[in-house]
Amino acid sequence: MELAYYPGCSLEGTANDYGRSVVEAFGLLGIKLREIPDWTCCGSTAAHSLSEAMTILLPSKNISIAEEMGLDLLAPCPMCYNRLVYSLDRIKRGLEDSPWPLTGQVSIYDPTRFLSQQEFLRRIREGVKRPLKDLRVVCYYGCQMVRPPKLTGFKEFQNPTTMDKILEALGATVLDWSYKTICCGASIKMGRKEIGLSLSFKLLMKAVEFGADAIVVSCPLCQFNLDSAQFETGKNLLPVFYFTELMILALADSAVSINFKSHLVDPSPLLIEKRLYNL
Repeated sequence: MELAYYPGCSLEGTANDYGRSVVEAFGLLGIKLREIPDWTCCGSTAAHSLSEAMTILLPSKNISIAEEMGLDLLAPCPMCYNRLVYSLDRIKRGLEDSPWPLTGQVSIYDPTRFLSQQEFLRRIREGVKRPLKDLRVVCYYGCQMVRPPKLTGFKEFQNPTTMDKILEALGATVLDWSYKTICCGASIKMGRKEIGLSLSFKLLMKAVEFGADAIVVSCPLCQFNLDSAQFETGKNLLPVFYFTELMILALADSAVSINFKSHLVDPSPLLIEKRLYNL
């Protein structure tokens, strides 16, 4: 099985560790990700704050390329995913035109919803070599991937469960908590650092309060905010994993096929304690 893969700027830059883990995790399930050639920035925050037209046009080129490939499109970054589905929706409804050939027949997926389909949950359960049975986690979705629900298609947008299902299939103990989609501070940290830190620490403290060993995310900005807030203050509370890193840990033949050097809060001590990782 193949999917067109849109990494976006972050997954080939500051969050390249997430990008690598996505490709490897999908590969372990027999799903090949083909990076779309000559992709361009989706516009993200900069475009939609300045130009409505560019909000549509920038993502539409990438969607058009995926259609040429004859493949559905995977966008792991929630901001990229949000921009792509918004652009496709506007074009399909005839509200905007694309300068590139585009029929609107391609499906766009975030990785958690794609892998939470029953077929792939079965593959995950059957492929687990190292069950995460002693790991207690909370899943944090952030605010971009699930909203607005009419656009993203998330019916349970206040209590999403796609990532929960994947972690449960890996054998982890997934704790139910009320902060899955509460904002982590997003980009406000660049202009108002104290607000960003306050929002991130609220989530971290709540995760500790609920008894979690770690937080699991699918967004590079969320991972950075929650990770760096601890590093900057010297208060190391919890490691913050990408869900794909834990997939590799559970599914790969070697427990050291993945490293955590890019994490500011080193998760290795926790994983060694849980007998899930060997240096």
